Amino acid sequence: MFTGIIEAAGRVEAVQQEGSNRRFTIHSALGRELKVDQSVSHNGVCLTVVETGPDRYQVVAIDETLQKSNLGALKPGAVVNLERCMLSNGRFDGHVVQGHVDQTGIVTRITEQDGSWLFDFEYDPGVGNVTVEKGSIAVNGVSLTCFNSRDHGFTVAIIPYTYEHTNFHQLKTGDTVNLEFDIIGKYVKRLLGK
Repeated sequence: MFTGIIEAAGRVEAVQQEGSNRRFTIHSALGRELKVDQSVSHNGVCLTVVETGPDRYQVVAIDETLQKSNLGALKPGAVVNLERCMLSNGRFDGHVVQGHVDQTGIVTRITEQDGSWLFDFEYDPGVGNVTVEKGSIAVNGVSLTCFNSRDHGFTVAIIPYTYEHTNFHQLKTGDTVNLEFDIIGKYVKRLLGK
């Protein structure tokens, strides 16, 4: 389990095809603190560490993950948001993030607000996911509050710290992002749907 509070940004050093899977080598200061079999969120996708080094580590993503997230488009040089799994004795600063991407969305507009930014996203409502006004959403693994909630999209506000310390500063209109909708909202929707 994660909180959506990004610890570091990592840079993809290499991508190696292994059958239908892909092995990613990630350069990050977190590399020296990780161990094999540990879970790390990459743009909101929980992946297992399979090899470590002093300033890098490797993870493998299966084909389903590559197809249902933006990890399939990662190339060397790409920046990914990283978060280690939550400690049970730590502060819970974000919201419950499982590291299971529900679907992808598209950046439809970026508006600079004199020191902050508004990002508008659209997604396919046919998959059954919903947002609520002032509800939680994880975008590329970042815990955010959505507003302008509608059937197919939402808006988030990004402060300078988040903009500079995540890959939000590299997003452009038309880019694909990973979306994990609020787990409580998903359970409520399922229960009411029955």
